[in-house]
Amino acid sequence: MDKFKGLRLKWQDDIKLDKGHTLQEVVGKDSQVKNMLVDYVGEKQKSDGDVTVEMIVETLSEEFPEFMLAIAEENWIRGYEQALTDVNLGQRISEAREEENNSENEE
Repeated sequence: MDKFKGLRLKWQDDIKLDKGHTLQEVVGKDSQVKNMLVDYVGEKQKSDGDVTVEMIVETLSEEFPEFMLAIAEENWIRGYEQALTDVNLGQRISEAREEENNSENEE
C-alpha cells in the first residue's frame, strides 16, 4: 500500500459524538416560527421557561417525523458527498506526492 505511504491520520478519541453543543442552546423567540415552537414545546414538555433545541427536536421527532426524516436525509446526503470529495482530494494529494517522490528519486 505504497499509495498511502505519505498519508497521516490523527484520531481524536476524546471527541464526544453523542450530543452537540447546539442541542443544549436555549431558543429565543426572535421570529414567529420560533415563538410558536417555543410556546408549544414549552407547554408540551411542561418547561419552566427555557426551551432548548433538543427539546424541540424531541417534540418534532414525535409529532412530525416526516419533517425530521427530510432533514436527516438531506444531512446524510451532504455528508456522503463531502466524504467523496475528501477521498478524491486525498487521492490527488497522495498521487502528487508520489509523483514528486518519484521525480526526486530519478534525479
